[in-house]
Amino acid sequence: MSNLLIKPQSGNKTYHSLTSEQAGWTYLNFEAKVLDENEQLSANTGDYEYCIVLLSGNFKVEAAGQTWETRNGRRDVFSGIGHAMYLSRNTDFILTAQTNRTDIAICKVATDEDHPPRMKRPEEAAIEYRGGDNANRQINSLLEPGFDCHKIVCVEVYTPSGNWSSFPAHKHDERKVSEDGTLLEANLEEIYFYKIDKPQGYAIQQVYTEDRSLDEIVRVKNNEAVLVPKGYHPVVAGHGYHVYYLNFLAGSDQSLANTSDPDHDWIYRTWAGSDPRLPIVTADMNGC
Repeated sequence: MSNLLIKPQSGNKTYHSLTSEQAGWTYLNFEAKVLDENEQLSANTGDYEYCIVLLSGNFKVEAAGQTWETRNGRRDVFSGIGHAMYLSRNTDFILTAQTNRTDIAICKVATDEDHPPRMKRPEEAAIEYRGGDNANRQINSLLEPGFDCHKIVCVEVYTPSGNWSSFPAHKHDERKVSEDGTLLEANLEEIYFYKIDKPQGYAIQQVYTEDRSLDEIVRVKNNEAVLVPKGYHPVVAGHGYHVYYLNFLAGSDQSLANTSDPDHDWIYRTWAGSDPRLPIVTADMNGC
C-alpha cells in the first residue's frame, strides 16, 4: 500500500488522527471524527491554530467569550457547502454536536501569531469553476488565501463523475518569487481527504515529481486521505461516482501559488465548454 494513502481507523469515532511527525513533514496535523448528539469536544488549541470543517450535521462552538452555531448544516458533503470554524492559538473551546453523527474534520498548524476566531458560513464561500470539458470541477473556498489566519488554507472540491481534477497537474513544493516580489509558487504541504457519493466509488490520484523520484498512483475510497508532501498531484473521479475532497494546506505562505506541469500546459487552450452538472452543491441546499 502507498505510504501516501491514509486509511480510516475502522470502528473508531476519531477515524483519522495524523500528526505532522507521523506524516513526515512540518506543518499539517489532521483529524476526522464523528460525534453523537450533545457530545462535546473540549480542548485548548495550545500552540496551534485550528480549522474545523463541518462535513455533516450541526455544531455549536463556544470560545473567547463568544458562541457560534452552524444552524444550516448539511446531511452530507453532497448536500450543501461546509462551515469552517477558525480558532487561534491558546484558545479554550467547547464544540457541541447538535445532531447525531456530526462529522467534522480538523486541521491544526503550529503558529506564533494571534488571529480573531471566526466562523466562515456556507453563504460566504466563494464558488469557482476551474478547467473545462471533462476537467471541469467546483471549488468552494472555506479559508481562502487572504483569510485572517497565519498559515492554513482550506478548500473543498467537487469533481463530477469521470472528470479530471487538479488538472493540468500543478505543484507547490518550492518557494519562488519574481524580481518584483510577486509570489510565483509557495512551498506547501497538502492533505486530500475524500468523500464519494456512493460507498463503492473511488478516485485515482497520482503524485509525482519531475525527476520521478516520487511517482505513485493511488486508488482512493470514501473517508480515505492522500498526503501530498511534494510534486504534481492530479485526480480523476471514477466513472459513475461524484468525488469530493477537502484540501488542507500549510507551508511557507498562506497562498495557493503553484506551478503547472509544463508538459500539459497546452491543454489550457483546448477547452471548448463547461460541465452542465456543475454546480454540484450550493449554499441554498444547506439545512440539516
